[in-house]
Amino acid sequence: MKLKPSFPIPYDLLLLADPSLEQIHSYLPFGKCYSAYEEEELIGAAVLLPIDESKVEIKNIAIAPPYQRKGYGKQLLQKVMDLAKAESYKTIRIGTANSSIGQLALYQKVGFEMQEILFNFFLDNYEEAIYENGIQAKHMLILEKSL
Repeated sequence: MKLKPSFPIPYDLLLLADPSLEQIHSYLPFGKCYSAYEEEELIGAAVLLPIDESKVEIKNIAIAPPYQRKGYGKQLLQKVMDLAKAESYKTIRIGTANSSIGQLALYQKVGFEMQEILFNFFLDNYEEAIYENGIQAKHMLILEKSL
């Protein structure tokens, strides 16, 4: 898998992880968007947003549906962490919904640990209700990992 700066922005992929174009537009101008390729095919995307000189956040990370559940998500996550470390960040963070069971498992398997809960984040910031795994997304769980 190769990771390259995105141009044009792969909105179709970003919308898989964040269904609000308004939310994506709120962080995209301040972050860096990367596209992941297998051979020459676009298979994933991620957005990194600096928080301060030592901490960066993965604001969005997604794999195209035909490539999901095949290890590409873990590879992309590792590439993004390697990139953040190469840019001298000491900590990386990621947020996900209380309903994102698979993502929570993946993030913890690669060493992320829960730091805080933003209660009612999805109720307050998204016009439409979001459901995953039969669970309504209400709260954002913030996880961090030292690099």
